[in-house]
Amino acid sequence: MTGPRITFVISSLTSGGAERVMTTMANHWVTNGRPVTLLTITGSDQPPFYPLSPEVDLRQLALASPSGSPAKALLNNLRRLRELRRAITSTRADVVISFLDTTNVVTLLATFGLGIPVVVAEHTDPGLKRMHPVWNLLRRYTYPRATRLVVLTEASKRFFPPFIQRQTLIIPNPIMVEPDAGPVERGLGRTLVSMGRFGPEKGFDLLIAAFARIAPDFPDWDLVIWGDGVLRVDLEAQRATHGLDDRIQLPGRTTTPHAELRRADLYALSSRREGFPMALAEAMACGLPAVAFDLPSGPRDIIRAGIDGLLVPNGDIPALAEGLASLMRDDNRRLAMAQAAPDVLSRFGVERVMAIWDELVEDLTQTR
Repeated sequence: MTGPRITFVISSLTSGGAERVMTTMANHWVTNGRPVTLLTITGSDQPPFYPLSPEVDLRQLALASPSGSPAKALLNNLRRLRELRRAITSTRADVVISFLDTTNVVTLLATFGLGIPVVVAEHTDPGLKRMHPVWNLLRRYTYPRATRLVVLTEASKRFFPPFIQRQTLIIPNPIMVEPDAGPVERGLGRTLVSMGRFGPEKGFDLLIAAFARIAPDFPDWDLVIWGDGVLRVDLEAQRATHGLDDRIQLPGRTTTPHAELRRADLYALSSRREGFPMALAEAMACGLPAVAFDLPSGPRDIIRAGIDGLLVPNGDIPALAEGLASLMRDDNRRLAMAQAAPDVLSRFGVERVMAIWDELVEDLTQTR
């Protein structure tokens, strides 16, 4: 392989959106002949959740371990920094790219003084995600040391002070669907779908509440929420409270998300915060219109309101219910939006987005 050597750093390769993006980028670059190493802070006996090319040099460092006291925590963190620094040095990286806020901080500390360009990427809206005060302080100290900061939207960029904004680029997530997972001819199906981690930030409790308001009026529609997480028991209890055990399915994680999306008819995003929601964009790429909360960043950057989906006031459950109902009852409008939705690939497809990353990498390596 030829070209600049790229080393990625991320906490893990589980089923999150940032993990999906990093996997997509790594696969793209090795397919195009660039040497890529991917380092994870945690270790795992399980393979990555998303398919990773065997050409990617994956090293799961297993640096995370519990600390029983402040002194032990300090020693563990110093060890992690030393081991991560050693691992990055061993890759002979020309550029280091780190994903997610706390991992970005750790990577910047570990690479201090190495003389390697370091790009750190935020994958949620930093203005909405609460960090521990210590991590906030460390981010303020370390981010100015990054060669570039990459954010997903203009709103995320505005969170940072002007002197950091000057080294900040807006690069959206690259969207990819399997070759056979393009738009399909839809009939008049009756499945509302959503996907994501079962955590409070994804707002699936809000989606269940909204669906419960309109379920009696649409007896032939079901809600399917793919994913798993800490709130599963709570969501199951909420479903039972509304008497919708037979109408709301929580089937767990899926390794074939695009196939599941193609079986559905309408996508809902009820998150309390987002950076650039991959599941939403991929649903639209698969030919699904969408209804989403109008968050400060994310959905409004993807959905063209009235063309391929609807945006409703943030956190407004009745408005979400009415937005869903308006498309559930209007087959012609829903199908017209379904035809327009795959155009999301022309704006955020892999080739287009990775061309921006290519330009960034070339710029950083040529100026070393």
